[in-house]
Amino acid sequence: MLLVAHSLKKLALFFSLLLHHKFSIPKRNNFHENQAGGPRLGFQKFQFLAGRSDLESQVLIFHAESGLLRRSNLFPYFMLVAFEAGSMIRALVLLLAHPFITLCSDDFALRVMVMISFFGLKKERFLEGSAVLPKYFLEDVGRESFEVVRRGKRKIAISDLPQVMVERFLIDYLDVDAVFGREMKVFCGYFVGLMEERRDFHVFEEMITTPNAIGVACLRKCFDSQWFSNCKEMYLVSEAERRNWHELPKELYPKPLIFHDGRLAFRPTFLATVAMFMWVPMGLTLAIVRLVVSLTFPSRIKFPILHLTGAKIRVSNPERGEVGKGVLYVCNHRTLLDPLMISYCLNTPSPLAVVVYSLSKVSEILSPIKTVRLTRNRERDSELMHELLSKGDLVVCPEGTTCREPYLLRFSPLFTEICDQVIPVATTCDVSMFYGTTARGLKCLDPLFLLMNPWPSYSIRFLDVLNVGVDLNDDAGTFRYNKANMVQDVIAKDLGFTCTTLTRKDKYLILAGNDGIVKNCLF
Repeated sequence: MLLVAHSLKKLALFFSLLLHHKFSIPKRNNFHENQAGGPRLGFQKFQFLAGRSDLESQVLIFHAESGLLRRSNLFPYFMLVAFEAGSMIRALVLLLAHPFITLCSDDFALRVMVMISFFGLKKERFLEGSAVLPKYFLEDVGRESFEVVRRGKRKIAISDLPQVMVERFLIDYLDVDAVFGREMKVFCGYFVGLMEERRDFHVFEEMITTPNAIGVACLRKCFDSQWFSNCKEMYLVSEAERRNWHELPKELYPKPLIFHDGRLAFRPTFLATVAMFMWVPMGLTLAIVRLVVSLTFPSRIKFPILHLTGAKIRVSNPERGEVGKGVLYVCNHRTLLDPLMISYCLNTPSPLAVVVYSLSKVSEILSPIKTVRLTRNRERDSELMHELLSKGDLVVCPEGTTCREPYLLRFSPLFTEICDQVIPVATTCDVSMFYGTTARGLKCLDPLFLLMNPWPSYSIRFLDVLNVGVDLNDDAGTFRYNKANMVQDVIAKDLGFTCTTLTRKDKYLILAGNDGIVKNCLF
């Protein structure tokens, strides 16, 4: 009996200590010593941190999910990984597991989503952390939290998500100095869907050179003394406060988001993803109908029918004088269908051809208009374009690749050497469910995904004729570059876009890790 009584006393003592450690709430203005024997740790509300004037000289350690993002639901980010890096079947499995995930604890739910999303993915080919996820993370950043974090002298982010998901977003787009996420277990170059249990704190401790750092996290995370042991103050973020944060405007991004990849054009929450899977069978049927109508019906009939299917096409073609035989149309590049839409809108008896820098063989075969691939040899490409213009009209997209955001890439000046006059064409394309472009996927499916959208919208504006004749005395070639920049500026002003000096190579290095040259590609 004495032994049993003694054991019960020990059990009661252990239980009371456990309750005190896990569920005690610190009182206002109360301080306690941390395990490392560091400075006294004070707890304050996050709203008071914005009023501090000494943040520019402080080290900020913040929990990325609770101290930066407005929403606490991490399901959409794993759905993006499952859909974009995996397949539609993997995404469906994650969707079906969502009811079970909501019943689990946060840590176990995270492990389940990691397992479903990452299992079997090749590590070397996983680029979604830099090509897809940054767009959706940036849209979820709270303006109030961002304005506080960016003022820190050094910014160190702690994350419960896998390192490959958050590192590039925080470092490349928010100028965070270091990110400490969860490392993924890898076997023979493939993710096994498990995260490492132990986390290496040695590098983190070496980066913290001051015992007076400031920590930002939710109440549950602030007790993680291994990360916040060097914090003299902790600022707590509540769920109610996060819900009241405003979305970060794009003009305040430290680095503009110009390139991003992936097929999904919406934030894949649970209900939105359910709607997408319900729409896919109908959308596929509708895409086939739209494709048949576009390829077989004459323009005066196809446009009303396309409008009835939900596709919106707006055309603006002002009256102009005769420009002669062989008109060169110079347009910005939004999707693979840009030249085809221009051909439909012109509806002229003169044959129309298009020159592109790279195109899959399937897309080239299926194209209803003559499509010619450029060789990237200036002399040969110039001769080729002269020959095509002698036979009819020609469409060229001097950007060399598509861009989804309101930016124009650098215009190649080759078209200024072909003829003295060009007609700029400003094109825009708006989608709500699927993007009709990809940098790493099957390009032959681009038109299909575009036409699967419930209400795709295309706008074609033919602008006034511009004179781009080349100066024969221009040996350095600056004149033709200036003319190309002039055409780029005219189209950008009409669309309200921003001109850049980025090229096709820059885009593919960021999104696909290559130079973007397609050689004998079937799809």
